[in-house]
Amino acid sequence: MGLLDILLGRTKPVVPDLDQLFGLPSAAVTLEAAAGFRPTGSGAVCFATVEGAAFEQTHREVQALLDADAEREGRPVELTRDDYGYSWLVSRRGPDQLPELVNDLHAVNSAMEVNGFGPQLLCSLAGFQDEEGERGRRLALVYLYKRGTFYPFAPLPGTAQRRDNPLELRVKAVLGNDLRIEQDLSRWFPVWGAPGL
Repeated sequence: MGLLDILLGRTKPVVPDLDQLFGLPSAAVTLEAAAGFRPTGSGAVCFATVEGAAFEQTHREVQALLDADAEREGRPVELTRDDYGYSWLVSRRGPDQLPELVNDLHAVNSAMEVNGFGPQLLCSLAGFQDEEGERGRRLALVYLYKRGTFYPFAPLPGTAQRRDNPLELRVKAVLGNDLRIEQDLSRWFPVWGAPGL
């Protein structure tokens, strides 16, 4: 960064660090002990919708890569679109297979990045639920690709789009030593209806 950049208030964009995703399994142990949330085994990668043969080829490569896992049952990656027009590649594993799910998310992000779709990547998430289950509380740890940080997203049960802000702030405090948490709360975007949550 040069002097002119400093004077004009320009900053260099944060370089995505996909290896941050590998912190999720240890964060899950902390999250379960402190807040009673366990992994659901579902996760997803969100990106701006991409059309064309190049993306179709990338999707086939990711599908083939994850299909090579002999322990996986069913389709490894499902491509869906949400109500806001964003695309999601969703992976489902067993609740006790968070490290494998993280490998899936990392592989999808890496394949998209290597094939030139890095600018379209928005976020990745891993789903968690209250271990008692009857409260119906869900939580996602969301990785912001362009910031290299995580934040919690906790929708309240029901049809209204409302968040459990006290829970999100509690999770932020609990996971501060495990994950690089996004400090700018205005960047804690809601991911309503996200597949994998």
